[in-house]
Amino acid sequence: MSEKIKLQNKNSISPEAETRADPIIFQNYDTVIVGAGPAGLACARVCAEAGATVAVFERREQIGEKVCAGGITMHGILDRFKDIVQCTFPSQTIVTPWQRAEIHAKKAIIATLNRIELGERMAQEAREAGVHIFLGVQVKKINSGFITVCIKNKLGEEEQQVHYTCLVGADGSNSRVRRFLGLSVDLKGFGINCQLPITREKMEWHLNPALFASGYAWIFPHRETTSIGAYADSRMISARDLRKSFETWAEAQGFNLEGQQIRAENINFDYQGIEFKKDSRIYLVGDAAGLASGLTGEGIYSAVISGEYVGNRIMKPSWENEAFTRLEASHARHLKAVRYARIHPNHLPLLSEGTCLLLRLGLLPINKAEMGG
Repeated sequence: MSEKIKLQNKNSISPEAETRADPIIFQNYDTVIVGAGPAGLACARVCAEAGATVAVFERREQIGEKVCAGGITMHGILDRFKDIVQCTFPSQTIVTPWQRAEIHAKKAIIATLNRIELGERMAQEAREAGVHIFLGVQVKKINSGFITVCIKNKLGEEEQQVHYTCLVGADGSNSRVRRFLGLSVDLKGFGINCQLPITREKMEWHLNPALFASGYAWIFPHRETTSIGAYADSRMISARDLRKSFETWAEAQGFNLEGQQIRAENINFDYQGIEFKKDSRIYLVGDAAGLASGLTGEGIYSAVISGEYVGNRIMKPSWENEAFTRLEASHARHLKAVRYARIHPNHLPLLSEGTCLLLRLGLLPINKAEMGG
């Protein structure tokens, strides 16, 4: 039995302490996961279901909040979360400076969901499996075999060492675990998002190289709001210029951004593997691993699939599965497209118009742009 350390942190949640005023953090866990996004929670659940003791540390006080359009594709994991889906779309609209393509299917191509609802759902599943989730706890230092966490309480801050057998970095594009491993992030994109208090019917993708280079702008309807935003490769357009392009595009679409919160976030697609050994067994998942799409910024599918894959690998190191193999292949295909765009930026207008035309003619399946496709 691990030694129990009582910490005055009312934001912490664990199976034993869910209703207690003073939750308990153990000194030792089989698996420690930094970050309570979809990747970390998926990994935690798989490990706990297999009998491991698991702790997840999240620096934020709420699970799920992130700059994200909330899109989830049918070729990925749509069926798993259909009970919390907000809107489904059997058609997609692709817009370029010269064309407008309507892509139709017999069933939903893509859906939208709320990231906080997704986080709460995945956290509940993890807790039911026996995972200890601690919110508002910051990882201050990482060492081989243990981490140092900082907990705020009535007396100030308290630091505590937590020992692990396996460590998983699920802490996003600016991952502290990734930095501990000495891995660079040379390939990254930039996403901008604004959640407007309006409703729209159609989901739209706007390809305009003059504004977004190899990226795009989006209109993703939710149940009571609409997410609009833009994504671009940071090597092709600066964050400042992307913000200006987004505002120009939004005004042209008739969106009023006055008084609205515009949020931005880096997106890491510099994938260098998921398993590392640095005197300990250390893994990276989701955005921390660089598994988001460099072409579209899509990350939810990559997060869940990589989290489950790593969880199974932790429990059975020889474990393999087809979903993760497809994910790596899709990531490589998207990265190839990004690199081509960087080398040949003058080709982007022709590529965007050609892509739209092929979609209109049904010669290019829309799922080829998905990480699960």
